[in-house]
Amino acid sequence: QVQLVESGGGLVQAGGSLRLSCAASGRTFSNYAMAWFRQAPGKDREFVATISRSGTTIYYADSVKGRFTISRDNAKNTAYLQMNSLKPEDTAVYFCAADRTYGARYAPDYDYWGQGTQVTVSS
Repeated sequence: QVQLVESGGGLVQAGGSLRLSCAASGRTFSNYAMAWFRQAPGKDREFVATISRSGTTIYYADSVKGRFTISRDNAKNTAYLQMNSLKPEDTAVYFCAADRTYGARYAPDYDYWGQGTQVTVSS
């Protein structure tokens, strides 16, 4: 089992920045690709970004490309999502997820999930 705990969400004005963290425990963190998803009220869970186990390969959704940066620190068992130039449409609960295989962009492909952290962007 892998336990994931997100933090860093909050309320920010449009154009602002937030940095989300995802702390992992339970299994060897570096054995898992990590991803961030988000879910707005009434909408499906949406892929945001994913990073390979070593951190060398990254993929972003078009909606966040150039604004968000995913990273990881395997020594700290933590993944991050730096969010810049935030827009009201970025408002959602943000979830981190882990899977042994890199590259998945669909929520059902991920085995482990955090509880989510709310991000609200005001206009």
